[in-house]
Amino acid sequence: MADNARAGRLSKRIQEIVAMAIERDIKDRRLELVTITDCRLTGDLHDATIYYTVRGASIDEEPDTEAAAEALHRARGQLRKLVGDSLSVRYTPSLSFELDTVPEASAHMEELLARARARDEELAKLKENASPAGDADPYKKPADNGES
Repeated sequence: MADNARAGRLSKRIQEIVAMAIERDIKDRRLELVTITDCRLTGDLHDATIYYTVRGASIDEEPDTEAAAEALHRARGQLRKLVGDSLSVRYTPSLSFELDTVPEASAHMEELLARARARDEELAKLKENASPAGDADPYKKPADNGES
């Protein structure tokens, strides 16, 4: 089993190789808007999971993730060959591709935080004119019997 530092270096190198190959070597129009975001390598260096995102062609257009997934699946053998040629390892890792959901999750989290900030501002405005429901000083004080 390889150490974690070596696996990290190899996964970063695989990410770079695959990204460059998609940009330069793979001639598939479905991969034009694909961005490789991360690569994870198993401890035995035999399996690499490559994470990707797909941008829409325009702001209003939804990205075609199914077509990108199919194109990556079809190019998997060619990409593995390019990775094997570029790396000097005994065994070229098998490649699998997964859609990266981090951008959607972070956008959802930002939306939740914005709603929480708006609610905090509403509560702060309500608190400005608020007064206590009971006495102004609700704490009990010892009775003053005139004994000092």
